[in-house]
Amino acid sequence: MWIVLSLAAALFQALRNTAMKRLGHALDEYINVWGRFTFLLPFAFVACLWSGWPTFAPSFVPWCLAFGACQTASTLALSKALKLSEISLVTALWKVSLLLLLGLGWVAIGERPSALGLAGVVLSASGVYLLNVRSARISPWAPLLVLFTDHGQRYTLLAAALYAPSVITIKKAILASNTAAGTFGTYFAASLIVTPIALRTSARHFHAVPQHWKEFAALGLFAALTTLSQGKAYTLTLSSYVEAVKQIEILYAMAIGVLVFGEARRVKESALGAFVMLLGMVLLALAT
Repeated sequence: MWIVLSLAAALFQALRNTAMKRLGHALDEYINVWGRFTFLLPFAFVACLWSGWPTFAPSFVPWCLAFGACQTASTLALSKALKLSEISLVTALWKVSLLLLLGLGWVAIGERPSALGLAGVVLSASGVYLLNVRSARISPWAPLLVLFTDHGQRYTLLAAALYAPSVITIKKAILASNTAAGTFGTYFAASLIVTPIALRTSARHFHAVPQHWKEFAALGLFAALTTLSQGKAYTLTLSSYVEAVKQIEILYAMAIGVLVFGEARRVKESALGAFVMLLGMVLLALAT
């Protein structure tokens, strides 16, 4: 069951990132992130009404606030990356967050992967290096240097570093309530945090929200479906394994990059690294 939920979350996440990229070009990353967090809430609230309100543990609010801070910073960085770089490369490189999640999950909540899972981590890390195969022909160190010199990829790495604690905190919030309430509470906190930032940096764009209401609604819907499906999966197995199966999003994103954004050239360059990363994620999934 958790594998099906994770695969669904991967598809919804690829569609969500597509909506983010479109809005990022039309407006800016701050109003984009505000829209993602805020327009998710009505859909999450409907899910709360559908599933019923749970009994909340005392730790629920602190976990929601912690998630709000981590997720706001991570999503701002991801939105910036999607604006500066191509969706297929951003999606693939962002998967380095799984390596961090394995370590943080072990330390913070006792999620211990098997030897097969660790083998998957090694393959995943190798895939990050192979993403920039064209640069590798110039110098063996060039791909690593590009990760820290290209603006889009640099923001992607920052988003990955902040995403791991976001996963841990939302899982704890869900365990302190239920999937729907955990989704609503965490993103309500994130919306509260990002709204003043958006008002200060992007006030000129708020008048354009009604003009782009369909895009914002799609963004909120896909964001809610992503979080609800992966959140339920988090309660059934290790969070790192859920994220591992979600790596199929790489293939979804490549297809979207070709069909929607005309990124065929970069997709070809990224295909080998993405395949190796995907193979590593499959090993992690099989570790269960």
